[in-house]
Amino acid sequence: MTSSMDMDCERCQCQHEDKHSAILYTLLSQNLSHSPPHQRCLCHQRWTVCLRTPHITCQAASDVLVKTISFMKNLPSFHLLPRGDQLLLLDSCWVPLFLLGLVQETVTFEVMETPAPSMLEKILLDGQSKRQEPEWTQPMLAAVQWLQCSLNTFWSLDLSPKEYAYLKGAILFNPDVPGLTASLYIESLQREAERALQEVVRILHPEDQDRFALILLITSTLKSIPPALITDLFFRPIIGNADIVELIVDMLYEITSWQPAPSPHTAL
Repeated sequence: MTSSMDMDCERCQCQHEDKHSAILYTLLSQNLSHSPPHQRCLCHQRWTVCLRTPHITCQAASDVLVKTISFMKNLPSFHLLPRGDQLLLLDSCWVPLFLLGLVQETVTFEVMETPAPSMLEKILLDGQSKRQEPEWTQPMLAAVQWLQCSLNTFWSLDLSPKEYAYLKGAILFNPDVPGLTASLYIESLQREAERALQEVVRILHPEDQDRFALILLITSTLKSIPPALITDLFFRPIIGNADIVELIVDMLYEITSWQPAPSPHTAL
């Protein structure tokens, strides 16, 4: 009997799409440790997905986020910046810093196709107003696989604790963020972090002349990951419709304690 997945592939239009796109996907897929062998059809990459074990992965992600905020809290040079610059840097860099934390803490995750609502959910949710329904969307499989590819590439570098620390500083102090009032000072902090990183790389890997440049190049892939993807994948199941940046600001300045909202699906 032909499976529904095979039938979907037969109906898809992948064979009519740009062949270069298919080749690029094939190359990237070689770095994905969790990519099932049958996922060769590009139309599958348009599926929406969710975490396979959200209760485990979301907790691990929350722990990494707390450590990320603690990293910023413990930097005196960060707190010397104007409050507005701190907020701009936080909004700009929290995603790559968080992703670097996932790499450092070796947080792995698997996804699965978003399940259809159960009969019980349909009955209980029937008649509710749209304002009561979740406003976020599930991530696309292609975006999640690109994320996993980026993380796997970073794992292959096997960074040392000092390399992680200085790289985080280089990411945090980004003078190119629009609206900064102390951009020259921030630029000097970034250069200081990059020089320290380069020196550590030279000492630890004297035979690898390209390692420093490679680290910065791969870091740029983390900066390209959309914040919405990270929020929807790792934090929406526990914070609901809350603004993740507002929660991070509260955590940074200890305005309130973070009490994640229970997932409506968990409640069911």
